Amino acid sequence: MTDAHGTGNPEGSTDWAALSAELEQTLRLRSIPFAMKMFEHRADMEAIPRIRRPSAVHTLDQVVGQASRLGWTVGVTAEDLVGAQCRAVVGLGGAKTDDWRSGRHMQGVWFEDEAGAAAHQAAMHCVPDGQFEALAVSPLASGRLGEPDIALFYATPGAMMYFINGLQWSGYKRFDWGVVGESACADSWGRALTTRTPSLSIPCFAERRYGGVLDDEMLMATPPEYLLKALAGMKALARNGFRYPFPQYGVQQDVRAGMAVSYGNS
Repeated sequence: MTDAHGTGNPEGSTDWAALSAELEQTLRLRSIPFAMKMFEHRADMEAIPRIRRPSAVHTLDQVVGQASRLGWTVGVTAEDLVGAQCRAVVGLGGAKTDDWRSGRHMQGVWFEDEAGAAAHQAAMHCVPDGQFEALAVSPLASGRLGEPDIALFYATPGAMMYFINGLQWSGYKRFDWGVVGESACADSWGRALTTRTPSLSIPCFAERRYGGVLDDEMLMATPPEYLLKALAGMKALARNGFRYPFPQYGVQQDVRAGMAVSYGNS
């Protein structure tokens, strides 16, 4: 018996462990798929079973890394995060002040002048201030967040393309993603939380320096229902002989034999 999501859970809720395992196996992931959930009230975040609270000030990249690299369930509020930049992306602590919008703290660091810094701040996808007091991240398989707001995973560019191919198998649509540059978490969890759509990003310096992101990794953040759609699409592609990792054919081979397997004589 399967539930509405096709995950084999007879009670109608998603079997997050099975979903996570299938995603890891299909894409040969090297880190843990994880989830993020926003909370209107701090007490609701703190009530999560076995929740960890930071004992030091962190970047949100570090907190995400603790879930994706160490398998921890971690909850944070504004005071746990360093500076306004981390808080602003997830709408905690009223971070979006006029001073934050000016981008002065990034002038001469990432951008030549204040005009460029301010344009960068305006380009970021951020959760509006005042809606939430806390957030939590946790391995997707744990199910500790219930129905999370978004699911996330790191993968190689090849794995990301295969995931996108899965999303496009049924009901094709073009995906257009931008690159804000530094603070690229606005392109991933910031964008997915605000637009409720799959959001692919190239992790920035801070994510790699503080969050443990590897040089060949990209980040996908998406409402969980798109994982189900992509997995169904990737199963269909696998039946057609398309699987990840992609086998190398050879740059000097006659391509017709390989192409004929997929496209016949066309």
